Parts: sequence; C-alpha cells; structure tokens
Amino acid sequence: MILLKNLSFSRAGRPLVTDATLQVHPGWKVGLTGANGCGKSTFFALLRGELHAEGGDLELPPSWRIGHVAQDTPALSTPALEFVLDGDAELRDIEAELLDAEDAHDGHRIAELHARLRDIDGYAAHARAAEILDGLGFSQADHARPVAEFSGGWRVRLNLARALISRADLLLLDEPTNHLDLDAVLWLEGWLKSFPGTLIMISHDRDFLDAVVDHILHIEAGGMKLTTGNYSAFERARAERLALQQALHEKQQREIAHLHAFVERFRAKATKARQAQSRLKALARMEQISAAHVDAPFHFGFLEPEAFSDPLLQLDDVKIGYAGTALLSGIRLTLRPGSRIGLLGRNGAGKSTLVKLLAGELAPLCGRRLEGRHLKIGYFAQHQMERLRPDESPLQHLARQEPQTREQELRDYLGGFDFRGQMADAPCGNFSGGEKARLALALLICTRPNLLLLDEPTNHLDLEMREALTLALQETEAAVVLVSHDRHLLRTTVDELWRVADGHVAPFDGDLDDYAAWLAQQRSADKAAAPALDKARRLEDRAAKKQREAERRKLEKEAEKLEAQLAAWQAEKSALSARLADPALYDAGADRALAARLVAEDAELASRIEAAEARWLAVHERLEGMTAE
Repeated sequence: MILLKNLSFSRAGRPLVTDATLQVHPGWKVGLTGANGCGKSTFFALLRGELHAEGGDLELPPSWRIGHVAQDTPALSTPALEFVLDGDAELRDIEAELLDAEDAHDGHRIAELHARLRDIDGYAAHARAAEILDGLGFSQADHARPVAEFSGGWRVRLNLARALISRADLLLLDEPTNHLDLDAVLWLEGWLKSFPGTLIMISHDRDFLDAVVDHILHIEAGGMKLTTGNYSAFERARAERLALQQALHEKQQREIAHLHAFVERFRAKATKARQAQSRLKALARMEQISAAHVDAPFHFGFLEPEAFSDPLLQLDDVKIGYAGTALLSGIRLTLRPGSRIGLLGRNGAGKSTLVKLLAGELAPLCGRRLEGRHLKIGYFAQHQMERLRPDESPLQHLARQEPQTREQELRDYLGGFDFRGQMADAPCGNFSGGEKARLALALLICTRPNLLLLDEPTNHLDLEMREALTLALQETEAAVVLVSHDRHLLRTTVDELWRVADGHVAPFDGDLDDYAAWLAQQRSADKAAAPALDKARRLEDRAAKKQREAERRKLEKEAEKLEAQLAAWQAEKSALSARLADPALYDAGADRALAARLVAEDAELASRIEAAEARWLAVHERLEGMTAE
C-alpha cells in the first residue's frame, strides 16, 4: 500500500502540504482534488520519485510498476501501435531476450521466456493495444501511421494509451479526459472501472470522477484528507461542513434560490420527456453541489444581450468541408433565442467544423447561412486563447475591449474570474492554461452575445470554475451551442442533443444515458462484425497471395526462358564474331554479299541480346520486390 507518515512537501520554496498521514490500499481508485496550485501535481512527482519530501515519509512497495502519461512525445517514425506497445517495458524486454535466446539456440531459456510471456498475457498484447487505440478514437488505418504524423492532441492520446497498456500496479492520471471527445471519455471510464491496480487520478470532470473513483483525497489549507466514496459524496460532506459557517450560509441560500428559479424556467420550456427527466435528475443534485462551492473565488454572469432576432441564425441545406471536400452535408438548423443545443460525436466527425460554420469562420461549400439582423456571436474555442497578447495583462485586454468603462468597474468584473490585485495587472504570457481560458471567457462574456458557441470550454478549468460557468450558462437568455465532454455541463445547460456522425447532423432522440447506451450497442455491433471482417480480410489476403504466387511463377518461367534464349543468342553471336574476324572474308575474291549478310545478322543479334538483357533485369527486379513485400 501507499503510506504517508507526517509528510510535508513544497514547490519552489512555497509550502504546500504539512504533516499528512494516511494510507492508500491496493486496488483503491482515488480522485485527487483541490484548488489549482494546492500541490496535486507535486504529489504526483513525489510518487514518481522525481521530487523529495521536505519532511516525513512516503512509502510505496518497491516492486510496484508506476504508470503515468508522459508530457512530451518526440516526432518518431515508429508506428502508433508499436509506440503504444513500448509502454509495456517487460513485454519488450522478453521479446528482446527471446531474439537473443533464439540466436544462441538456448532451448531452455526460450521455454522460460515463453512461459513468462504467457503469464503476462503477452500473446494478446497486440490485440489489447489495438483495442485501446480504437477506444481512444484512432482508426484502424492510424495503427500503422508514424507517431510524427499525429497532431499534438492525438499524441497526448498516444501517451495515454501507452500508460494504459503498461500493466501498472499504480496508475497516475492527470486530467486524462482533456483532448478526448465524449465517446472516448465513456470508453476510458469503462476501462478504468475494470483496471485491477491502484489508481490515483486528477480530474475536473465530476461525472467521470463519480463513475470511476471510490475514494477522494482532497488537498486544502495545507492538509490532505482521505474520504470514502465518490466525488458527489465528498461534495455532500463538504457542503454540510460549509453550511455550518453562517457567513457562507446566506450566500448558499442565494445560490439555491437561483437554482430553483432555473428549475421552474426549465420545467416550462422542456419539450422532450427523456431529456427533461435527465435534466431534472441533475438539478436535484445541484443544491448539494452549490453548497460545496459557495466559497469558490469565481462569481460571474453573462451580461444580457442588447437585442435579439428570431431566428438568430439559420442553415439551409448547407454542405461544409475543406479544400472542396465535403465533411458534412444536408445541414438544416435554426437557432432561436433560448435555443440550447449540445453537439455529440467522435473527434473528427465534424463538431468543431460545424461550430466554425455557425461562427462565420468557415464558408459553406453550398447552401445558405442566414444571419438575423441583431445576431451577435460569442465564440469560444481553444485557438481563442492563442489570440491573447502575452505581454498584456487581463486589465489591459479588457480596457482595449471596453475603453469607455471605468477602471474600477473593469477590476470588479475581472475579480469574478479571480483576477484580483496583482493578478489583474500581470502579463498573461506566463498564465497557466486554466488562467488563459478564464481570461478568454471573461473577454467573451463582456461582449453581450446573444448566441454563445462554446467548443470544449471546460478544458483546463478546475471544478470551481466549471461550476461557476454552469450557473452562468443556466441564467443567460442567450442561445447556446455547446461541444463538451463534460457530461455535468451538458446535462444542466442544454435542452436538445444533436449527433454529428457519418457526414450528417441530426437531432438525437434521448439523453446522455441513451447516448452512452447507443455507443455501447455500436461497439458491440463492431465487435460482432469483427470476425466477419477478419474472415473477409483473410480471404482477400489469401486471394492476393495466390495472385502474387501466380505472377511469381510466371516471371520465374519468363526469366528461365530469357536465360536460355540469351545463352543461344550469345553462342550464335560468338560464332558470327569469329567468322567476321576471319581476314579471308574480306579478300579481293571473297563473296562481298556474304560478308554484308553476316554483318547485318551480327547487328540484329546484338539488338536482340540487348533487349532480352533489359527484360531479364526488369523481371529480376520485380521478383526481388515481391520477395521484399
């Protein structure tokens, strides 16, 4: 087990945790939570042996293998599947030792290594790696692609796959759902539930934590506290404790009043029974969740739009794509004031492309995109953060956008996003990903949009900021189109779900639980079809092999025929050359016609031999190429 005895640690001279004492038993799945900067990543570094404690002891079984997701991935030429398999160090060691033993003809060692390979289920390692890659959204064709060809987000997935296959005794995961779509998150959730080892995971996705972990290790006020149960159980206990504090209790009541008002508004607007039931289930928990976050530093709301159009935006039989190639077609979508749509689908299906079309950043290949007169779009995507000026502060960014507003009002507004004091005046170039995301949201909200287009807005945001964003989205009158792998955010802020798949966009008749069930059915169908596909592939491979063998035999026969023909022609040419070299052939009384005929025959033979030799070389090059294949 993992044992902490009066453990104290710090980072860059700043104390983070003091005198922590606790035990984590084998097989436990622990969610590591706490505010940004509290020491979660530092604790991971201690577990990996990369840092040393300031005091006390941190003990782990010395034989444990520790798996974690690497931060960087070099641009390797290694195929993706082989790169993932490299994550199982023991498997690779056994494979290398087997090659050495086979070269040495050491039968005893070969038998020992095959026994060990069987013990670690090494014969199924390729199948496990392929299953992990498929679950994380890679296609079959991706398995053979070099690592260097993948973008940064997909390389993060490769590193995650490599950690999952490592057969770790202790698996450390830091925000594993970042860069994943909802489909991959649901698959990873199921994989981690069945993981037999010990798991410690940092995550800001409450639904993911609830589904996977059975303990919460919370870092707060320089201490570490381990509680039994999932994240919701932890929130309830924390809410009860915070509710005892009178100053926070009044604030909690105001939050609850907002929630009740939202519930009533939602009841009046809901049109789908299953979707309404899902939303109300989520709202039933929200008083507890709100209570657990009443001391959060984030408090903001979306400024109400100045005007609306009805409809705000309309797509009429639109086709979109890149370089003239359609990715989605036949899109018909009308966004009205109060529309709340969540987009579902795998990475690469076209969700972000559709949002770019709605934002006006991508023109349709055909069809019409019609804007309402008063349309004002607020668009958030990861590339928006890259547009921040690194040498400017949050206050300078906001002042440029709102030049007529007094500085104190700007500072008060930024305070709701926890940019207070020196933080409001600090250049944002050194900000963390979460801080940059908060600033980008603050700048967007201030524009008073009546249509919010949010593409994975919770990436890099902690639980407190996610909850503040959830509450703000519930209260705004603006229309919302949301792409997110955060199921809590989807459940509590959207009224309709649309599925982007197979080149089309269509309403999904159900809630997120129905979507998860639909995905499970799709995977089952794919697995059931796999044997038939494998059989068809084997038959195709067999036919191709048969065709190659027939071609090989034909080429070999041609080569033999050419060699025999060349031997005969070369013998004939040698005889001709001897006759042509005889001086008597050119004497005054010799037959000049005969000499001319022999010269012509010699030239003809030389031409035939040259052509045959060229063909012989081509045949042998093809045969060598077939051997390499």
